[in-house]
Amino acid sequence: MQLRLDSADRLVELVQARRGPVPAEEAARDLFALRHVPAGFARTLLQEIVDDDARLAWRGAAVGLAAPAGASLLLEEASYVVLDLETTGLSPGRSRICEIGAVRVERLERAETFQTLVRPGEPLPAAVASLTGLADAELRRAPPPAAAVRRFLAFAGDAVLVAHNARFDLAFLDRELERLTGRRVAAPVVDTVWLARRLLAGRTSRCSLVALSHFFGTATSPCHRALPDAEATAEILLALIGLAQERGARTVAELVDLATPQARRVHAKRSLVHGAPPRPGVYLFRDVHGSVLYVGRARDLRARLRSYFGSGRQRPSVEAALAAVAEIEWRVLGSELEAALEELRLIRELRPPANARGKRPQVYLRRRGAGWVLSEQPGPLGPLASRAKARLAARALDGFDRPEQALPALRRRLRAHAESLRFEDAARLRDRITALEQVAARVRELDRLRALEAWLVVPAVEEGFRRAFLVAGGRIAAARTLPPGAGARLELDAGLAAARLEAGEEEADALLLVGSFLRRPPPELEVFPARGRMAA
Repeated sequence: MQLRLDSADRLVELVQARRGPVPAEEAARDLFALRHVPAGFARTLLQEIVDDDARLAWRGAAVGLAAPAGASLLLEEASYVVLDLETTGLSPGRSRICEIGAVRVERLERAETFQTLVRPGEPLPAAVASLTGLADAELRRAPPPAAAVRRFLAFAGDAVLVAHNARFDLAFLDRELERLTGRRVAAPVVDTVWLARRLLAGRTSRCSLVALSHFFGTATSPCHRALPDAEATAEILLALIGLAQERGARTVAELVDLATPQARRVHAKRSLVHGAPPRPGVYLFRDVHGSVLYVGRARDLRARLRSYFGSGRQRPSVEAALAAVAEIEWRVLGSELEAALEELRLIRELRPPANARGKRPQVYLRRRGAGWVLSEQPGPLGPLASRAKARLAARALDGFDRPEQALPALRRRLRAHAESLRFEDAARLRDRITALEQVAARVRELDRLRALEAWLVVPAVEEGFRRAFLVAGGRIAAARTLPPGAGARLELDAGLAAARLEAGEEEADALLLVGSFLRRPPPELEVFPARGRMAA
């Protein structure tokens, strides 16, 4: 049974990734790793999986997603069943249900209730007995799980299910339902924890059942028994639906979306990266209006884009872009170096809000009298990436002409402070020395790259061709696509001639990017002197 359920999960993900029904033979090939499967046999292989999972449905000869019942209903017309379970432990695989409580809400008014004890088939742990007040003797007289769950399902019917921390309660309910029918809960589910976090952001930081009960002043107080906790949750639900309507929510589907955790909302967008190739390139996140939110690069577009929709956390600005992304565009390139240079160009041109690079103006250190100040005008020291470190370096340079002159004197002063037990002064001076050392290292790297005149050659996106970038005069002075054979030399000569005729400003970001590839060159990168011979 578990194998069938795992297959159903994979089939649901496949349909979501394709953003529509998938032909049976294609689904069978993907699911069972088959090279070829006739359409009739494919349907036979998938029949039991599709028929036994309420999330899936046949769409002619293809497999699609079933429309959740009730999702399109208006909030005030929908039926809700608010449930709470008491269990013998926290793991659905090892623990069992010992009590079910539920409240039906019709047309935003509380209606009937449901409550039953459940025989767990194992002794109640002392901590659970103390918390709930339940005893083994009364549970032994209760109906078995199968009978209790059938009664609850008959009570719930096709209503929207609601629970506080729904993932916990639904995991136990799914477990029992799988034992009974081999299927899982198919109804729309609203989680009041996440709904409260979304609707009450800035008003309360605590969204436990007890905290929300106090916040809304519910008539029923939670007490770790299933029915009272369900009654309190029902009152909280009605208050939250009112807040959701104030935000413009009209249907159950919109309420479910509000109650979906951010990580799951982002995960649901993973179909946007379907078809991304395992090739180098750049990618752009766009919102519903087509505006570019974020630009990135990858050596493997498929792996990089999929990583955004996993469980790993991203920078806050990227998290915001993922929340708003409606379309992901990618452009395949021949190498990671070309992708990195294209990413830099796009960030300069588009200035996407989620890209930190390109927002901050470049900072230089310039002399003013005997001291040094920060300036956005080009100067002898810079450009620098961090204003904070630049300020510390400027203070360290006071009275000196250049870092190489200042650092030995500052290190002697630091030792004197330490020997005199002037630890606070020593700590401030140490930070300034560290900042100045970093500035000096960056300037040395830039000076080395400014003197570089070389072709960087990598594969082009076209099979058999190569892409060459000329680094000269502190910038990427030329870029040429090299055909196979003797024509490559002609393209390089043309690139050199064009570079001599075109004056350009220094590109420190591009230089430092090239420097990072030269320090750790990928296997496909070749470097040749600008006027030297290139291998065929």
